Amino acid sequence: MGVNILNERLRRWHTCSLCEQKYHGAVRCALGWACWKTYMGRPETDQVQCMAINQLGNGFYDAAHYMDALSVQLAEFSILRRNGVPEERILPVQSNLATTYLRLGRPEVLQMRRDMYSGHLKLRGEEDEHTLIAALNYASSLGGQRRYKELKSLLLKMVPVAQRVLGKSHDLTFRMRWIYGQALYKDASATLDGLREAVEMLAETEQTARRVLGGAHPTVVKVEGSPHDARAALSARETPPPGSA
Repeated sequence: MGVNILNERLRRWHTCSLCEQKYHGAVRCALGWACWKTYMGRPETDQVQCMAINQLGNGFYDAAHYMDALSVQLAEFSILRRNGVPEERILPVQSNLATTYLRLGRPEVLQMRRDMYSGHLKLRGEEDEHTLIAALNYASSLGGQRRYKELKSLLLKMVPVAQRVLGKSHDLTFRMRWIYGQALYKDASATLDGLREAVEMLAETEQTARRVLGGAHPTVVKVEGSPHDARAALSARETPPPGSA
């Protein structure tokens, strides 16, 4: 069967045919198991079997069974490597692995996200949306480990690319600007100019994101407290401590 027909048949395992919404939680997990049991007898080189193991891993993850998801994702990754599939098919599996490592608090996530960013950059170039997403994820992991110098160097290059390719009002652009602004004021070596830039960038990002996406959007919820925190950091630096005069 052709790729379109194949994708349509496999779609039933993760998306409702009536309301077009993706299944989630326990239902997604149960359908992942059902999909895997349906196709597990096929050779590991069979594309349908590969998609089935992917659905199983996604089902475990969506139901918050992260250790089970990790076991399945590692098996999927090994199968793909063993069969020499192209890099563009391996990168999404690496992305799933990195997300699961993050949920489990595992240190491997930073190296994996660095590798994924490098892989997408080499394979697709810096203007591809997959590369931009990989850059955002890598920056997020750098921020989680307080490696602000590397984070700022990365996003100083990639934020303008996101603005040019996706536009200044795209959700991914908002999130990049938010992470970059946070790095500007959280860095212990931040200058006054850096703190002022953080306040301006985060305030503008929150205002525009709220107007474009609405106040209930997850990105807006994440961003909304950051301008206040940046202003507090700036005020603390600008106000001399008592008795210092």
